[in-house]
Order: sequence, then structure tokens, then C-alpha cells
Amino acid sequence: MGVNKLLMLALLAADGAHAAWVPVKPLSDTPVRTFKAPAWVIDPARNYRAVLNTTRGNVTLQFTPQAAPKAVNNFVFLALNHFYDGTRFHRVIDGFMAQGGDPNSADAAKKTAWGQGGPGYGFFVELDPALRFDAAGVLGMARSQSYFSQGSQFFITLAPATFLNDQYTVFGRVVEGMDVLQKLTRTATSGQGGETAIQDAVPDTLSGVTILVEEADK
Repeated sequence: MGVNKLLMLALLAADGAHAAWVPVKPLSDTPVRTFKAPAWVIDPARNYRAVLNTTRGNVTLQFTPQAAPKAVNNFVFLALNHFYDGTRFHRVIDGFMAQGGDPNSADAAKKTAWGQGGPGYGFFVELDPALRFDAAGVLGMARSQSYFSQGSQFFITLAPATFLNDQYTVFGRVVEGMDVLQKLTRTATSGQGGETAIQDAVPDTLSGVTILVEEADK
């Protein structure tokens, strides 16, 4: 093992010894799924994580609030209001990405409208040339054609997707549970003819999200 790698491991160990991830208190007791705008709830200078509790297990995300503060604040705000509880990963394509966050997907009766829902507002993309869709586990904001159409839906890459660079907001990465993410049920295939739904596929559920903030030990 090289000196640089040993130094990096030592620094990470030292950092872990002086910091802790603490759950952030929810803003509501039950799911709230419609807002006029997200309240500002984060400090971009601090570090945040989200633990996604799925039917396949937990996936932990590390956010990038300094590079994409609006997207991170939006996700944290919605999660703290239980917005994502019971929603489904309605669009999962092998070798591409897993998409969720549509409030319509919490209701099986609204299946024809899955993928079309949002929180009641939209906001503009945040494109940082230093953040790329260069690997599996990159967290991005889903949107329609308009750059102002970001809302609640998000996606996590299952493989590098560099063709998304400079078009979609990157606001975090998977730091734990990549194996869980890869187990999500595929709901569609993609080819030259576009996307084709996989018949009888049962999308996995996001039962809840816990937001964590890093705090230094006193």
C-alpha cells in the first residue's frame, strides 16, 4: 500500500473519530405532498446524507450542497415532510438508472399517471462542470424538457451515463447500498425503438427517507 493511500486512510479515520451523523427532526408527522415552494432548511456549508429505506434494503446518499444547494435543499425539505414515503421506483432501466420521487406513484390507482407528478412547483437546473454522470450511483434531478421543470423526481444511475452531462443537475452520490440499488426491479427496457414497459413488473417501494447531518463531536 502506497504512502498516499495510507495517509488518506488515516485522514478518513481521523475525520470519522471527530464527527457523527445525526438524524434531522421531521417537519411533519404524516406525508405532505403539495407545496407552493420549498422552505429553506439546509446550511450549504454542512454535510448531509439521506438513507432511503426501500423494499430491497437501505441506500445511503451523500449530497453536494455547495454545488447544488437548491436541489439538495429541495430533497431534504420534501423528505422531512415525509413526501417520499410510500412512493415507488416507477422507472428502472437496466444499465441506465432508477427513477423515483413521483407522488402519484404512492397510489396504485394512479398508475397511468406515474412519472408525471411533482410537489406543486418547479425550479431551475444547477449545472456544475465538476459533477458528472461518470459512474453508477450518481444522484440527479429528473425533469421534463424545460430546465425549470425540476420538482420532486430524482434518479440514480446504475452505470455511467455521460450523455446526461451538462443537462441534468447532479446533487449527490451513493455511499452505501449500491448492491441494494442494483437489485431494484427493472420496469422497462430501452433500445433503438425507445422504452418498452416490462409487463407484470412490480416496482419497489421507497417506504421512508431519513435525513442525516454531520456534526463534529464536542
